[in-house]
Amino acid sequence: MIDIKSMTIPELESFLTELKQPKFRAKQIFSWLHEKRVLSFNEMTNLPASLREQLKENCTITSLTVERKLVSQLDGTVKYLYRLADGQHIESVRMAYEHGISLCISSQVGCKMGCAFCASTKAGFVRNLTASEILEQVYAAGRDAGERIGSIVMMGIGEPLDNFDQVMRFLELVSDPNGLNLSHRHISLSTCGVVDRIRELTEKDLQITLSISLHATDDAARSAIMPVNRRWNMEELLDACREYTDRTHRRISYEYALISGVNDSRKQAEELAALLKGMLCHVNLIPLNDVAESPLKPSRRVAAFQKRLESHGLTATVRRSLGGDIDASCGQLRRKEMEERKKGAAES
Repeated sequence: MIDIKSMTIPELESFLTELKQPKFRAKQIFSWLHEKRVLSFNEMTNLPASLREQLKENCTITSLTVERKLVSQLDGTVKYLYRLADGQHIESVRMAYEHGISLCISSQVGCKMGCAFCASTKAGFVRNLTASEILEQVYAAGRDAGERIGSIVMMGIGEPLDNFDQVMRFLELVSDPNGLNLSHRHISLSTCGVVDRIRELTEKDLQITLSISLHATDDAARSAIMPVNRRWNMEELLDACREYTDRTHRRISYEYALISGVNDSRKQAEELAALLKGMLCHVNLIPLNDVAESPLKPSRRVAAFQKRLESHGLTATVRRSLGGDIDASCGQLRRKEMEERKKGAAES
């Protein structure tokens, strides 16, 4: 069955030609899927019944089932655990800001990057998401909220650049004027540093915000907590980042999760300032999420670290912690679901 929600309008036109249907129906179908966001071909009422039958026979419309929905009593943050058609689970987090609703979405089922501080990688990697599965997280959260999702953060489960082709297709679909029409300037993509894909992204010259998970100031420290650094070291990564800003003229956000006794000293703040000197960038300091199985613990030196960076002329902000009462960091809810399933299977 064809994943019709992952198809662009030109692809729909080619598909309709094969069905001996007029090309102008492509925009109608695309509008039903991405503007009205229907989940059934029967709802596409301006299509001939014969075409609807052909679509039913050949295509499927991706949908997600909300397995769990947690709402923070502290700030209204909403966390969704979605079940996919094959029974796998992913998460997204809806956050309310003064400027509107932002959604943090997943790009893979699990993650293979192995970062020591991240819950997403603990349960292992299963598969990539399709463009429609990535997109449907946005549509499902919008339906639930009853309003438009105004910005997207690709910082949920998975490494977006490890699922490069489907993520690029998602970016094309979500920004299409015939659908959600969300500007790339309202989308942030976070990567742990997949350098070859950063260079491919540079060539596409998109206006998204690129976020780099840096989290260390030297190769030894970074390799210890982020295995990707053993493949592409910090010099290679920062060179690729300079190429990105030179081509796109977009400021990069460097994410730095402060870990007690690992990367939070005054010396390391000085080193970070030196590394980023002269670069078009912003530093996003992250209070580390306390993952039960990890020996890494949150730093208490966040404010001091921020002041030290600012004293060197860097723009540094501390990420606002949201949904602290619902384990809002991605990966934790999926892991709990998997553990409960294993327990249930063992008991039966």
